[in-house]
Amino acid sequence: QDIEPSQSPEDPVGRPIMHQSGIMHATGEAVYIDDLPSVDGELFLAVVTSSRAHAKIVSIDTSEALKEPGVFDIITAHDVPATNEFYYSDDPEVIFARHKVICVGQIVCAVIADSDVHAKQATAKVKIEYEVLEPVILTIEEAIKHNSFFEPKRQLEQGNVDQAFETVDNIIEGEIHIGGQEHFYMETQSVLAVPKGEDKEMDLYVSTQHPAIIQEVVAASLGVPANRIMCHVKRVGGAFGGKLLKTGLLASVAAVAANKTSRPVRLILSRGDDMLITGGRHPFIGKYKVGFMNDGRIRAVDAKYYINGGCSPDESVLVAEVSLLKMDNAYKIPNLRCLACVCKTNLPSNTAFRGFGFPQSALVTETWITEVADKTGLSPEKIREINMYKENDQTHFKQKLDPQNLIRCWNECMEKSAYYSRKTAVNEFNKQNYWKKKGIAIVPMKFPFGLGTRYLSQAAALVHIYTDGSVLLTHGGIEMGQGIHTKMMQVASRELNIPMSCIHFCETSTTTVPNACASVGSAGTDVNGMAVKDACQTLRKRLQPIIHKNPKGTWNDWIKEAFEQSVSLSATGYFRGYNENMDWEKGEGQPFTYFLYGAACSEVEINCLTGDHKNLRTDIVMDIGCSINPAVDIGQIEGAFVQGIGLYTMEELKYSPEGVLYTRGPDQYKIPAVCDIPEQFSVSLLSSSQNPYAIYASKGLGEAGLFLGCSVFFALRDAVTSVRNERGLKNAFALNSPLTAEQIRASCADDFTEKV
Repeated sequence: QDIEPSQSPEDPVGRPIMHQSGIMHATGEAVYIDDLPSVDGELFLAVVTSSRAHAKIVSIDTSEALKEPGVFDIITAHDVPATNEFYYSDDPEVIFARHKVICVGQIVCAVIADSDVHAKQATAKVKIEYEVLEPVILTIEEAIKHNSFFEPKRQLEQGNVDQAFETVDNIIEGEIHIGGQEHFYMETQSVLAVPKGEDKEMDLYVSTQHPAIIQEVVAASLGVPANRIMCHVKRVGGAFGGKLLKTGLLASVAAVAANKTSRPVRLILSRGDDMLITGGRHPFIGKYKVGFMNDGRIRAVDAKYYINGGCSPDESVLVAEVSLLKMDNAYKIPNLRCLACVCKTNLPSNTAFRGFGFPQSALVTETWITEVADKTGLSPEKIREINMYKENDQTHFKQKLDPQNLIRCWNECMEKSAYYSRKTAVNEFNKQNYWKKKGIAIVPMKFPFGLGTRYLSQAAALVHIYTDGSVLLTHGGIEMGQGIHTKMMQVASRELNIPMSCIHFCETSTTTVPNACASVGSAGTDVNGMAVKDACQTLRKRLQPIIHKNPKGTWNDWIKEAFEQSVSLSATGYFRGYNENMDWEKGEGQPFTYFLYGAACSEVEINCLTGDHKNLRTDIVMDIGCSINPAVDIGQIEGAFVQGIGLYTMEELKYSPEGVLYTRGPDQYKIPAVCDIPEQFSVSLLSSSQNPYAIYASKGLGEAGLFLGCSVFFALRDAVTSVRNERGLKNAFALNSPLTAEQIRASCADDFTEKV
């Protein structure tokens, strides 16, 4: 990464600076909600959840539970002073189930006791009588059969699809199933609610990406104005989209308990409860019909996405919209029709998750790209190259794009990975080995950045300079390990022209920056950076006359002088947000502000007898503009990529026929570990890339890398294909995600699989 020649030696922007809390993360000194010392009179809360997927609550008998040692009280829907149901669309989001339950894991009531052990023990003694309701809908197929959907369904179309299908040489049809994904943040859902004893004030310490929604939901549930609820977030132990609305409902459970007892209440979900209660990434079924020419040009695509939304709307329709807007990935499809429907089922409500629909719809796209390669006899990389965006073009919703950096990432990744020579080596290896096979794949990516509406990307900051010259900085962004505070300090350091060591960040709070938007959609640094810059420039402008009078003076001299001249040393900064919009009636708009590009090449080795595999090597090239902090950014790309490996090859959620989650911890649910990281792993950033739309020409990159994990999926597919070719299995085969050891083993058909 080139540092600008004009840059002052102290300017930290563009330098690989370590995460401000990096050492404390490693030593365990970093403080999370559960590390906060106990507050005087504190009680512990444990939730009682539904054991039925769809049922009427006949009665709740708490008499036994109340006799248990240490039990203080039991909280139900009747204890909620005001709002228990929130209508963000036609179907409600509910704090406590009142008359019926609509999924296993829905919160029915809560026990508060003098210790977490006592509270948890007593939950087993609460007796709930149910009357089962029909139908119980768990899968997408069942939802389609019962016509159970959240409205609206969304569609995008360009060109003349039906006509194009009549003129193509060949048509394939197929479908792929993509399983969900548990967020599995290191810190489970956590809340500490502390009532202040007067004027209905309450302090909330919450692990969330969106303090403002916590404040809004809690205030509404308690029936008090938002100005009585103070929500504080120091840092979050991972979130990935799972700490938004659901955390608001859980915070309300704790707040209602604290309000009723006038005592502080701590709610920390166990891993098992967290996995049971909270939803995750949306499972997908993608159905497609693709028309193409013998030379590999894809002329027509008709795709339908069915998305398992779970039992409440949450963000599911938005996920469906994004999956349509981003489904083209890196490819120009002249005639395209795509439709997305969100299924309403009796599973815990699925929600936002890093990538937000793109990792699913783009995997469907890459699957039919690979099938076209199989049909035409051309290699997958040739089909990708033939159909990639080549020159200034527009997307299927009429937004302009310039793909030159896409082509650069692709070519650079080809070169850095020595793709063709390694492909030859893989083929050689496969000729020599019967029970072990290697596979290699290279996948391009176009990732649009944007939140679709202007007000969702507004941001604010507050900067104080104290008379000793030290600076206290705060903004609306949340630190979830991605290094936003480190980057904001870099921004303030450049704008005020002082070293980072003079700047401190304490916490994100609704008391300092009101109405902040959620830290989501890779946008944290983009929008808060603009706000911090604005605040710092205001301060710098106020100091200008003083600096002008005494140019040889130090920062501390200037600040002292400013105070003595009664110059205000505190400023707010504001960014109105990106001008983004989408018209679904017309099927066109500018929902995104810019595009990130990337490419990944991965090589794997499978064991045909066990279905196990090794990730041998991955090379990634990413265009992220001018990185503000390459060390932090490369870490984000690596982390997202490995989370993608988890999604596409390992993490499998399993439910009983009654809708009870079986996989409730790391022993049944496999997330990537050290041994799943590619043995050789190289990430490079595309040089001399500019982005005129964001702070210091950077790009927001938190989510983009996750999809590149599918290069491992397609490398595995390549290995399985060579097994099947060697064994004379010529029939087409479908692989679903996650591509687990079971699936790999079953696809390597032999005498053993015949017996099953």
